[in-house]
Amino acid sequence: MTTDNIDFNHLLRSNLERVFNERDDDKRRAAVAELFVEDPIMYEPANIVRGQSEISRVAGELLEQFGPTFRFVPDGVAVGHHGLGRLAWHGGPERGPVAVTGADVALVEGGKISRLWVLLNPQ
Repeated sequence: MTTDNIDFNHLLRSNLERVFNERDDDKRRAAVAELFVEDPIMYEPANIVRGQSEISRVAGELLEQFGPTFRFVPDGVAVGHHGLGRLAWHGGPERGPVAVTGADVALVEGGKISRLWVLLNPQ
């Protein structure tokens, strides 16, 4: 916990596991509703995604694109303060090579993610 009583590690790891690793549409939508504010915005390198349903859709399409064994894995512990948190991660097929690395940076309001920036490391 930080001085602003936000458990950034729990929130950002839950987002990674329950949204971006969840292949079941209903479970993913429920997780987005729990973890994000009503009208969130996600900033990807080449796209801006608005709303809970669109974030869920994009996460599902990403998993489909990368194949059935692809997973995102947190690297270390999320850190944050004053409503801003960051979690580094890597992704790739289970027991396979790392395909992508990056970090999620989240603005948290009322204990939920209001803005999410997906930052990709150069390959």
